Amino acid sequence: MIHEDLRFLHEDIERLESAIADRVLEEPKHVRNRLKRDHDIAAFLSRIQSQSERGLQIYNGEQEARTQEVQAISTGDQFEEFYKRLDEVKSFHKRNPNEPVENLERAYKRVEDGGSGGFAGDIDGMFTGEESFGRFFDLTMLHEEFLNLPAMKAGRKLTYLQYLDIFDVFTPPRCSTPKQEKLTDQYFTYVGSLSQYLESFIRRTKPLEDLEKLFKDFDEEFEKSWEQNEVPGWESNAPQTNGGASIGPVTEGTGEGVWCADCEKEFKNENVYKAHLTGKKHIKNAEARQEQKDDSGDVEMGNTTNAPTTSTARLKEKAIAEREHRIRKLAATMQTEREDTRVNVERKAGMTDRERQQELAALYAEDEAAINAAGVNGEDEDDSDEKIYNPLKLPLAWDGKPIPFWLYKLHGLGVEFPCEICGNYVYMGRRAFEKHFSEARHVHGLKCLGITNTALFREITQIEEAQRLWEKIQRDRKKVQERKEDVVEMEDTAGNVMPVKVYQDLEKMGML
Repeated sequence: MIHEDLRFLHEDIERLESAIADRVLEEPKHVRNRLKRDHDIAAFLSRIQSQSERGLQIYNGEQEARTQEVQAISTGDQFEEFYKRLDEVKSFHKRNPNEPVENLERAYKRVEDGGSGGFAGDIDGMFTGEESFGRFFDLTMLHEEFLNLPAMKAGRKLTYLQYLDIFDVFTPPRCSTPKQEKLTDQYFTYVGSLSQYLESFIRRTKPLEDLEKLFKDFDEEFEKSWEQNEVPGWESNAPQTNGGASIGPVTEGTGEGVWCADCEKEFKNENVYKAHLTGKKHIKNAEARQEQKDDSGDVEMGNTTNAPTTSTARLKEKAIAEREHRIRKLAATMQTEREDTRVNVERKAGMTDRERQQELAALYAEDEAAINAAGVNGEDEDDSDEKIYNPLKLPLAWDGKPIPFWLYKLHGLGVEFPCEICGNYVYMGRRAFEKHFSEARHVHGLKCLGITNTALFREITQIEEAQRLWEKIQRDRKKVQERKEDVVEMEDTAGNVMPVKVYQDLEKMGML
């Protein structure tokens, strides 16, 4: 029944379009509900594409069968054809007695209680607690894997905050991993895991974007750079060596010292660089680099003996460079999430473990309350969005709702801290009060009073007190200047050295 299949496909596509329109009209405030809506729409669009492809296949590939079906229905005994089709339907259900009837209207209907599952899948299980529904990165495991790299074990350990700044940097001087260390299986696994995580993160947080086109652009840009030998850190024409020791150009690294091309390391002292040339690590890297150049020379000269080895090594370099390139591009695309992650890590670093647990519990409690409110007050949803119940006048959180009262008391947001220098502006909470001393408002107020050294006036909010302190600092500076002048010494004809004031007094008394 080809026409019945076509009718079903058209109905399915229309209901999918209607379901997408219903979800586009709503604008959830909670980030979890927004992600669920976007994933629902992405799943509907994918199903529309697959159903459309099936419909086109029937229209284009089964045209003769459709014509025969139309002729069978329109010519001959119509009742005979009808009962024939009815017998086929009955026999199908006899073979499949428990076959459920697919209700398209109910299948694409929006779930009012915000439950998990459905076309979007389990949103709660899609993200870790650290990711907070796609707002932050969770690179803790990758940070541990980075610290366990052979090149990192011997060097200085980077903190998680420092790692967030340099995880997409693969060239010196900020990246101390030499090229020979990058060719190890451990490093290849690390960059692969990092690239896979960033790709998975952007797929989970931005399901409606054309990510396949974005990844294709990344690959085309990399292929072009690789053919032109312009991939940073993977240029095949490296500086030549002289007698096993590489000549260090000052253009590498920071440009201030001597660069060792074999070890890809910069030395600020030339004597240290010369001592480094006799080390086992440098000699090993120099030999490996020289062998690679010899293999490249053999391939250019037409010697095919070492060609497969060189080709395999170059293919491995290309695979690692492609992953590094994708990591750089993905990190640049998600720069906002990266900055938010850094701010969140700094904020949590100043919290105790108990405060972190309370914040996480409040987040889940708030999510459950939002789900329950959506299920109970589904009819009054528009009214509840317009007016938020906040009798205690608590500050609003990032989702537009009042923060919990325990968090309000924990940070002391009910305590007022006025500052006369800032024009009697009142700061709520100790944290905001301490932070404002380095902000533009307070600094401008001090400059209006003629005070230039603002670092010495922390915790001072009264204008009179600030002026007295500035006058005392000026007096102390004058005394210090006078003492410096008294340090000037004079020498008499006998060679005796004395301060200039003593010399002048003796001279007046005629004792010299």
